[in-house]
Amino acid sequence: MRELWFSTDSCFIGGFWTQPASREFLPVENPSTGAPIGSIARGKVADIDDAVAAAGDALKGPWGRMAAAERGRLLTRIGHFVRAKTETLARIEATDVGKPLTQARADAAALARYLEFYGGAADKIMGETIPYQEGYTVYTLREPHGVTGHIIPWNYPMQIIGRSVGAALAMGNACVLKPAEDACLSALAFAKLAEEAGLPAGALNVVPGLGEEAGAALAAHPDVAHISFTGSLTVGRLVQQAAARHVAPVTLELGGKSPQIVFADADLDAALPFLVNAGIQNAGQTCSASSRILVQRTIYEEVLRRMSYRYRALQVGPALDDMDVGPLISKAQKEIVEGYLARGADLEIAAEGRIIGNAPAGGHYVAPRLLANVAPNHVLAQEEIFGPVQTLIPFEDEEEAIAIANGTGYGLVASVWSRDGARQMRMAKALRSGQVFINNYGAGGGVELPFGGVGKSGHGREKGFEALYGFSTLKTVAARHG
Repeated sequence: MRELWFSTDSCFIGGFWTQPASREFLPVENPSTGAPIGSIARGKVADIDDAVAAAGDALKGPWGRMAAAERGRLLTRIGHFVRAKTETLARIEATDVGKPLTQARADAAALARYLEFYGGAADKIMGETIPYQEGYTVYTLREPHGVTGHIIPWNYPMQIIGRSVGAALAMGNACVLKPAEDACLSALAFAKLAEEAGLPAGALNVVPGLGEEAGAALAAHPDVAHISFTGSLTVGRLVQQAAARHVAPVTLELGGKSPQIVFADADLDAALPFLVNAGIQNAGQTCSASSRILVQRTIYEEVLRRMSYRYRALQVGPALDDMDVGPLISKAQKEIVEGYLARGADLEIAAEGRIIGNAPAGGHYVAPRLLANVAPNHVLAQEEIFGPVQTLIPFEDEEEAIAIANGTGYGLVASVWSRDGARQMRMAKALRSGQVFINNYGAGGGVELPFGGVGKSGHGREKGFEALYGFSTLKTVAARHG
């Protein structure tokens, strides 16, 4: 923590680094060791009130008057500052979140890419003219909501800042960011970089704190015009209920139980890395993790054998050792995952990864586990575990594969592995999912690709131009002139 160039125990409000009004702080823990490494501010209602007021003031000042092209140049500049600090940001994220260093570097690069993308898009959100009655000219305008609230989770802080805050700033909103109490450091580092790059005071405000205190205050604040929330289904419902009191729209991304569907004609050599990596990346703590692998019966044993081989080679260890899998974020999350595994004690364990021998005893490690011949209605095939656990489920034909894939309340991501073009199109249309990938999974992150879910996975879209539309409101102007 000594090498950090920003304040870790402060809020960033109105361009100033300030102590929380409560003068209370929360400990920061390294998930790889379980040891404390510092503290963060425990922001509460008063700090959220100050941050929302500062954001409102920014909209009346230079930030609110800034031309779209200039906003874009500024976001691109912040992106350059992020790129220059990639290694430092990656090490902060690895230490704070437990993410293997290679994955943390990819997250820092993704944050920079989001800022570059939205920097380039800022002046390209246009309205349209609408043919109407004689004597009228009708057109539409895209305008910012105003003050937007951003409540982000602990699993991908940098990426979600990029896709949420980056898009909101590009549209000219002023943001109040409440990072998860388990993962605040990269959010504070981002605020410092934005400050150094020249972002006007109040355009971005960061208030660390507990979800039930700072997060709840932000969601319920009457002067917040839009809320973006990524996290659990339970908390998402609470956020939406709170925002409904002042009729603020909400973008919700609430997780998934995402399937990869492998047909007998699939290219298994191409598929296998995706089948495993999409489930164990970030120790399975990914909303879009592929936790269900559906395999046609004629190739089931071969896929099981080949996935098991890969699983047995997986190594788990400290984040900075850059193993295949790092620790879970916290002791509480480890207990949740172990609880699910206990509920699956009746299932066949096909293969497990290995926690390295010198992994610190206090770290929150769980060995990745592949479970075979799982019934589609089993709790481990239905509920989001948020750990490095995958279930292998056999199916007979397309009809059964669709029924199983659509057989949970979630609908975030799905993937189809098949060489049959007609089948690819049929499956893509039939799957109840916000994203469907054909012969791949995730498309390398896809900054440009709209992302969001249906059902219990939430509503609204992030990433790409769709995020910009979500962070704006549409105004229709009808001018009668003769």
